[in-house]
Amino acid sequence: MARTIKTASDTDYVKAWREFNESFKKSTPVDPNESAAAKIKRIRFLEDSPEEWFKYYFPHYCTAEPAEFHKRATQRILKNAEWYEARAWSRELAKSARAMMEVTYLAMLGKVNNLLLVSATQDSAVNLLLPFKACFEANRRLINDYGIQEVFGKWEAAKFTIKKGCQFRALGWGQSPRGSRKDNFRPDFILIDDIDTDEECRNEDTMTAKKKWVEEALIPTRSISGPLRILVNGNIIHDNCTVKYLGEKADRFEIINIRDKDGKSAWAAKNSEESIDRVLSTISYESAQKEYFNNPMDGGDTFKNLKDGKVPRLDSCAVCIYADPATSNKDVTSGSDKAVGVVAKKGFDYFIAKVFLGTMSNARFVECLFECYIFCRQKNVQNLRIWIENNSLQNPFYEQVILPAIYERANATGVFLPIIGDDRDKKDKYTRIEGLLEPLNRLGHLIFNEKEAEDPNMKRLKAQFNSFSRKQKRMDGPDMVEGGVFKLRENEVAEAPGGFQKFKFHNKHKL
Repeated sequence: MARTIKTASDTDYVKAWREFNESFKKSTPVDPNESAAAKIKRIRFLEDSPEEWFKYYFPHYCTAEPAEFHKRATQRILKNAEWYEARAWSRELAKSARAMMEVTYLAMLGKVNNLLLVSATQDSAVNLLLPFKACFEANRRLINDYGIQEVFGKWEAAKFTIKKGCQFRALGWGQSPRGSRKDNFRPDFILIDDIDTDEECRNEDTMTAKKKWVEEALIPTRSISGPLRILVNGNIIHDNCTVKYLGEKADRFEIINIRDKDGKSAWAAKNSEESIDRVLSTISYESAQKEYFNNPMDGGDTFKNLKDGKVPRLDSCAVCIYADPATSNKDVTSGSDKAVGVVAKKGFDYFIAKVFLGTMSNARFVECLFECYIFCRQKNVQNLRIWIENNSLQNPFYEQVILPAIYERANATGVFLPIIGDDRDKKDKYTRIEGLLEPLNRLGHLIFNEKEAEDPNMKRLKAQFNSFSRKQKRMDGPDMVEGGVFKLRENEVAEAPGGFQKFKFHNKHKL
């Protein structure tokens, strides 16, 4: 539940308040010689152009040209008085800053009269409300154009009213929103920002209570006859988080990752590819997926106690290389990963000897195939087959893109690969992987090469196994392992006494 309110006498609050005030004062100089006519004309122009309004009154926030998704989101929230939107925007995409500018714009134009700002605790809600309060106190451009906004006697940290008429109130979830009426206005804007915490998301009872509070206590503070804007800001930090739950009920649920579906910076004007690479290199794969790609990976419920171990000599094992090319030619993407792995079998045990897993270009994928092949040949592996997934979703991608790239590299290097397309009709991915690999792992027969334990690719593979669940987005690594284990098991059956020789190289697939 909500903690005790942070008061303006708190040292941290006062320090932050001073910093915000000073920042607004320094960044918003005004022209003392501007004529009254020019001022009216300028204000009218700015109010007709919200993006220009933001740049003029918040220059220290608008340090980079907004992305198209910023502009579209703002248009939706400004044009629709009755609107419900959830923005699961990655860190560093300015969701809180943009919401502040949008709310301030609406308040100064008299289009919002009563705002509730809700967060995980009242402390955090008060902290999120602080920039609004400091803006009305110290933004010289805003004061020059709209007048002094402080109202004596109605200017507290958690609740204040500006002279334009809008009331602002901070609430932590679980607090009673009763008494939120301002004159004859019920709340007409509810801003929910960072309402989830990792600890609470792990508690089913807490999350049930939180969602119930939003729908039974918070939203019903609205007027039936009057419009209400609801804006939910936050990351999807858990499969059971409030942001995801509310987003699925919203008029618009927008998920924007640090990189877009084409693998490029979603906000290139601010976040360069080099900067993103640097940040992601300093944190774990799991952390990056949760904080920057709205893909929490702590909900695994299938594979427990993954086993590292020593891989036997590969020339004493049955070995195959299995590869999943996905269907993207992007070096970085928020969609599927490409995966290439060396899977070996000896006795009852299956070993992942080497793996390449991640977002990669088609050229890099082909390089990984050759690297795995050379790795196996250096270990004197005989009768080696390379299987490449070629289901209905990937054909003609396999035939028209992957194979020609392999041919080209083979001709250039003189190294020819025994390629076979795996056109198996694969059923539900989760069911298939869980059914084949979970028993092997539970009985200790699925083993990850201990010599590769610190390799980033092996770490990513194990992370995908650890987070594996029916709802998990990323399971391309386990899917690759399932393919390799399946083919080794199928081959064993085919070559057993009384069995049948099933594998024949097709001319168009053999290099």
